[in-house]
Amino acid sequence: MNWSAIFGGDAVSKTRAWQRMLSGRRLDLLDPTPVDIEIEDIAHGLAFVARWNGQTRGDFAYSVAEHSVLVEEIFRKLYPSEPVKWQMAALLHDAPEYVIGDMISPVKAAVGSAYGELDDRLTAAIHIRFGLPAKLPVAVKKKIKKADRISAWLEATQIAGFTVAESNKFFGVPDPQIIEGCAILLRPPLEARMAFTSRFEVLLSGY
Repeated sequence: MNWSAIFGGDAVSKTRAWQRMLSGRRLDLLDPTPVDIEIEDIAHGLAFVARWNGQTRGDFAYSVAEHSVLVEEIFRKLYPSEPVKWQMAALLHDAPEYVIGDMISPVKAAVGSAYGELDDRLTAAIHIRFGLPAKLPVAVKKKIKKADRISAWLEATQIAGFTVAESNKFFGVPDPQIIEGCAILLRPPLEARMAFTSRFEVLLSGY
């Protein structure tokens, strides 16, 4: 990716492209390295990033941390025989958003490939940091995407104001047995962060 072309001349070299994380790490957003990735930073950041641009019902925003925990739960229900490492990949599927935020699909389409390539770089660094392949197998990625779309369906119908018909059109019709018992939880950021971190630790211990 030619970042200089996007940001203008040699702007990349002159503009600060790193962010100081609460862990003390200095993460270069354009050239991230696994050594600067910490799960505490990811969990904290995702707990404060709102899904649906914050346009959801309830006293708390529905965070990407909550969404990630739900997607991993749905992934396990869909594919109970998949190894723990792919469950971890499901939990971390939106991890780059802890520093680049969550864009709704129409905005991602308008921005074009730049957002996607930045996301890919961060994803690779995060995966390597936690013992996953930099690039997931296509089959695994498709399975995680299916779980992601089911989660989106639940969120859309329960808290984002979509009708069931609209959600079926945009996200597909979910299997009633898969969504049974899956809850949309609206919790303070601290609780969402703890839920994400706790699930991460359980999965990490199962490698």
